[in-house]
Amino acid sequence: MNKYLQLFRIGNAFMGIIGVTVASFMASGTGIAEHWTSLLVSAVVVFMFIAGGNSLNDSIDAEIDKTAHPERPVPSGRMTAKEAGRVGMAMLAGSVAVSVLTFDPVCIAIVAIACAMMVAYELRLKQRGFVGNLTIAALTGMTFLMGGAAVHNAEGNAIVALMAALVSVGREIAKDIEDMEGDEGRLTLPMRIGAEKAAAVASVFFVAGPVLSVVPMVLGTYGPLYYLVIAADAIFLYCAFVASKDPHKAQSLAKKAMMIALVAFILGVAVPWP
Repeated sequence: MNKYLQLFRIGNAFMGIIGVTVASFMASGTGIAEHWTSLLVSAVVVFMFIAGGNSLNDSIDAEIDKTAHPERPVPSGRMTAKEAGRVGMAMLAGSVAVSVLTFDPVCIAIVAIACAMMVAYELRLKQRGFVGNLTIAALTGMTFLMGGAAVHNAEGNAIVALMAALVSVGREIAKDIEDMEGDEGRLTLPMRIGAEKAAAVASVFFVAGPVLSVVPMVLGTYGPLYYLVIAADAIFLYCAFVASKDPHKAQSLAKKAMMIALVAFILGVAVPWP
């Protein structure tokens, strides 16, 4: 594979494009076709952002990847760490520049803030435990805000963005509990306060997402099929229950629950109340 395509993790980049397009549909419904130019721009922006983030990651994790991912361009010797870093920063800066073509100040601000957070995460916050967890969770939520902003309705995705961020924090903490043995030197939340207390914190976030999912039901924001989110909520609550006993199961099930919740939001937009 071409070294740049491998550096960018081309599959992840295209999944990001699909994700932001779905988020745009959630914010605009059948009117999404009216915003095709902004959608094209947002697709390029997301591609560049993900490619930039992955490139920067490979630059910083060059030594770790010699063992974990020896086939990647930097550890395999096809590219230097400095070159990967320059490519990463250029792609991130490019994503901000391209976002200007949406002519939406909210969209531009979201992209600029996301890029700053990504750089901060890779350079410093990754090793800082809970702050890093919050950063990744915020970036997850910002995907939905970006999709909404692309169709000039970022506020339409505010609830789902916050839900995604909350349960993502729980999942990130559960992953850190699972990885405690290999996290020597990292100031993760479980390393700071212990697995039991960290699991309790994760549980709070796993519960907060389902609580927030009730808001669209009360407001009647989405159609009847949105109620499928109750299945996701049940899984999140179970994740909260097992976080201390089986963190691997908690973080794995949380990922599946997030997909079910996403489907619920999509169907809730696609099929309105009669």
